[in-house]
Amino acid sequence: MLRRLTHLASMVIAALCFISGIGCVASPQHGQFTWEQSRIVDLTHSFGADTIVWPTENEFKLIVQHAEHTAGEYYYASNRMELPEHGGTHIDAPIHFSKGKQTVDQIPLEKLVGTGVQINVAVQCAHNRDYLVAISDITRWEIEHGRIPNDSIVLLNTGYAKFWPSRKDYLGTELRGQEGARALHFPGLHPEAAAWLVRERHVKAVGIDTASIDYGQSTKFETHVALLSHNVSVFENLANLNDLPDRGFDVIALPMKIAGGTGGPLRIIAVPPTSR
Repeated sequence: MLRRLTHLASMVIAALCFISGIGCVASPQHGQFTWEQSRIVDLTHSFGADTIVWPTENEFKLIVQHAEHTAGEYYYASNRMELPEHGGTHIDAPIHFSKGKQTVDQIPLEKLVGTGVQINVAVQCAHNRDYLVAISDITRWEIEHGRIPNDSIVLLNTGYAKFWPSRKDYLGTELRGQEGARALHFPGLHPEAAAWLVRERHVKAVGIDTASIDYGQSTKFETHVALLSHNVSVFENLANLNDLPDRGFDVIALPMKIAGGTGGPLRIIAVPPTSR
């Protein structure tokens, strides 16, 4: 256990270096890997003018404030952002659908890093835009790949990331506002499967490569409630899940630390095992 925690701690430090652009290498004496020998998979869509948001939300905007050479003879650039908490690749904090639960700044870091598994249901979802990932999909995965370890981060691969950033293909509609919300068609996780993951596998978090962990036609958002009411955070609009193995990789999901936030932009990466 201590070795595992030390490994994850060194990964978090290295991930912070990766996100901030600072080069650093995990020490072999203090970790179980050399960072520069590891393959990093970015599971985050870039934020830009084509970022997909919920039909009732305002679009992401990057507003240029400065981009010029100054009187002091140096170049200066600075922008301002406008974005919803729940647009693009983002986290749903427990309070999003459960009163009194954790806000995004209250989620313990140990709940945002850990062992990941990738459950691929792209074939099922290719034939049904309203597909609900069931307990049977998860147990079928376990028959082939082994039991999901307790305290894992489960990532659901519906194959929908390939449609990004086409709103029509990704969401099933280009309509906006309440009309657009009613016209959504994309896969999600069945509420019973969500409750099973919490009860039987004690998961840390669940992620998906669609706009919501509930399927597009949901009106009660029961899957959100099943997870978030137990302080199990949700990661939505993930990218590049096809680049991950079925299991044996680590996940580092670091959201913007917004005081009182119900969610926020998420930079999430995965580190598959190095080949030796």
